[in-house]
Amino acid sequence: MKINFVTLAHDDDGGLIMAARYAAEEAEIRARIDTLVTAIHTMDLDVVKEIFAQDVVSFDIAPPLRHVGAAAKWQNWQDVFTAYQRPIGYEIHDLTVTVGDDVAFAYSLNRISGTLRNGIRSDHWVRWTGCFQKLDGTWLITHDQVSVPLDMASGKALLDLQP
Repeated sequence: MKINFVTLAHDDDGGLIMAARYAAEEAEIRARIDTLVTAIHTMDLDVVKEIFAQDVVSFDIAPPLRHVGAAAKWQNWQDVFTAYQRPIGYEIHDLTVTVGDDVAFAYSLNRISGTLRNGIRSDHWVRWTGCFQKLDGTWLITHDQVSVPLDMASGKALLDLQP
């Protein structure tokens, strides 16, 4: 697994510099993402709920185009947990995190795999972006987007691509 550690800030002249002062914030966000991955593996919706802000807006892989509010996001995860047998495989690759004072974003290629309740084996990659905000001292996801590439000619999702 390749993980990129990126922490960026602007100097007084507007230039981009590496900022050690954000290292602890980046570590907190990475820990939150690790907690989310563990919760997905164990299908622990209560822990998943702790990662998202109450007013999260999600552009998730399942319809509709936009999910507003934590209850909608939690329902998406509940639907995933209902569709799969235990355990779910969930991996994060090429994770990049960029941190500011009270906002940050992360993006990665994620692999979800496992056996569906109907016995069919599922294994595909998605693209993920998570926008975090520090609320009451805790980094929470306030927006996320999950997507898969689309074959423009056929209009079909390309679920067999790998990094």
